[in-house]
Amino acid sequence: QVQLVESGGGLVQAGGSLSLSCAASGRTFSIYAMGWFRQAPGKEREFVAAIRWSGRSTYYADSVKGRFTISSDNAKNTVYLQMNSLKPEDTAVYYCAVARGGRYYYTDSGTYDYWGQGTQVTVSL
Repeated sequence: QVQLVESGGGLVQAGGSLSLSCAASGRTFSIYAMGWFRQAPGKEREFVAAIRWSGRSTYYADSVKGRFTISSDNAKNTVYLQMNSLKPEDTAVYYCAVARGGRYYYTDSGTYDYWGQGTQVTVSL
């Protein structure tokens, strides 16, 4: 089992920045990749960004490319999401997730094995 604890959400004005963190504990040796997803009210959960634990390749949704940056500190088993130039449409609950590998595709939430509890990000006009 891997446990995930997210932090850093909050309220920010449009154009502002927020940084999210997600700390993993437990069987962290099994981490193959970590990702961030988000879910706005009345919408399906969508992919935001992901990073492979080895090699640190990164992937982004088109909607956040150039504004968000995912990074990791493998020694701390922590993944970060730096969010700049935030827009009201970025408002959502943000979840981090761990994939153990195998049948993994970074945008497919079904290929992630463990999920955090979520943290609210609200961007006001």
